[in-house]
Amino acid sequence: MQKRNYQRQLDETLLALTKSGRVPKLLLHGCCAPCSSYVLAYLSDYFSITLFYDNPNIFPEAEYRKRADEVKRLLTVLPVRHAISYLEADYDPAPFLAIAKGYESEPEGGERCRACYALRLERAAKQAKTLGADYFTTTLSVSPYKHADILNELGGRLAEAYGVPYLFSDFKKKDGYKKSIALSYQYGLYRQDYCGCVYSAAARERQRNGELTACQGQN
Repeated sequence: MQKRNYQRQLDETLLALTKSGRVPKLLLHGCCAPCSSYVLAYLSDYFSITLFYDNPNIFPEAEYRKRADEVKRLLTVLPVRHAISYLEADYDPAPFLAIAKGYESEPEGGERCRACYALRLERAAKQAKTLGADYFTTTLSVSPYKHADILNELGGRLAEAYGVPYLFSDFKKKDGYKKSIALSYQYGLYRQDYCGCVYSAAARERQRNGELTACQGQN
């Protein structure tokens, strides 16, 4: 089975929008400032964006607040074509802990992560429908440690369930990850060294102590 080219699919969508002259509304789930930087710079030429910060997986709350504040700071310094609004969910880790139950010992990138993707994407889809957005998507695929195929599969299913089109994408393409790093340095963004959840934090600590290899500890 041939692998789908999500970057080509995104290129086709953006070309159609350019030809139409429309500036549709996009609900963009943002996982952190570094990943959001490139995606916002890229998509703000084509969309009116609401950046939705909703990450109940992040632990502890102080880390959640630190990342949220950095996203808000990014929006004050990043030059964009169309204005970006910010929407933040209340911090409540209970939904993540519920879906992670039984997967606590899963390695990074396994079933626990897939359930986490699904949780956050569904919350984004619901919010997109509430706001009357034309599309929704997530910044998660910019990371080389996140599975774009899984994210797009989940996004497509949720688009059908909630009636809001998913913006198919793989933001690590076109050197997206490298550009996000460059923008992080340019704006002095806080770059965390673990995905966010209590389990990835523990894995990173074990890696520091030499109990995991680098590939096992990545998120």
